[in-house]
Amino acid sequence: MTLFLERIISGINLGSIYAIIALGYTMVYGIARMLNFAHGDVIMIGAYICFVAIGSLSLPPLVGVLLAVAVCTILGVVIERLAYRPLRQSASLAVLITAIGVSYLLQNLAQLIWTADTKSFPPLVQTVIEQAAVTLGLATPEEIAASPNFGSIVISANLRISGTTIVTILANILIMIGLTLFTGHTKTGKAMRAVSEDRGAAELMGISVNRTIALTFAIGSALAAIAGVLLCSTYQALQPTTGSMPGIKAFTAAVFGGIGSIPGAMIGGILLGIIEILGNGYVSTQLGDAFVFAVLIVVLLVKPTGLLGKKVSEKV
Repeated sequence: MTLFLERIISGINLGSIYAIIALGYTMVYGIARMLNFAHGDVIMIGAYICFVAIGSLSLPPLVGVLLAVAVCTILGVVIERLAYRPLRQSASLAVLITAIGVSYLLQNLAQLIWTADTKSFPPLVQTVIEQAAVTLGLATPEEIAASPNFGSIVISANLRISGTTIVTILANILIMIGLTLFTGHTKTGKAMRAVSEDRGAAELMGISVNRTIALTFAIGSALAAIAGVLLCSTYQALQPTTGSMPGIKAFTAAVFGGIGSIPGAMIGGILLGIIEILGNGYVSTQLGDAFVFAVLIVVLLVKPTGLLGKKVSEKV
């Protein structure tokens, strides 16, 4: 039972990372109606920026995270302005090919700058996150202090939740709530929803479509930086292709939950994370990814719009 609970918790942790990435996908698609397949590589850039800030510049971890968010936010706006805005009226295939090109460009730039070697993400990030954890459970204070897992939540004598997991799950929940409130109750958020519903009508109402879409890319890229730091804090490995597979899985999570839906991205990400970890643990580590995509196929066959997606009719 303890092993099963550990895997569920690991699945929620991994799924929370997928959900944060998926929120970036779902916002860009919901507002700009395009799939930014370079999003996964923005994750990798954010992780490298944090890696350099902490490892080479000896900056505090929080400063490293904020620097990664700032750089990725600017990078997202630049990508949108140079690569996607000129193709806004083009066929979707042209945008898709451009997105793939931007993805490979970012990967190769990272390889030129930081080489293709796998970097060990600074343990300082892990240590600081562990110190932020809360301790609960049956153990005495002396036993907890003497434990090598000090700084973890103790659910039972054998089950512990690391501080990294706590921070990741809380970050996912707070980001989802923040984005929901932002899009539903602020003037800028309502402008985003208006552009998503009808771009032409939004322009007639005085909303700057270019500025709104650029802001959407900025928010999505900032979330990618946070996801990159959390991902590397969990697995402590970083290379130029770090964001590729998580990016694809997060896109799968966005479609699974209903692309364009913020709660759907969160639910889809967590469910996919749990499915992947349980598949790896109980079936085969080589088939974990296959289970993720198999579930997506089944969901799309039963409900093509995803779990929380809505069917949208278009005038011809």
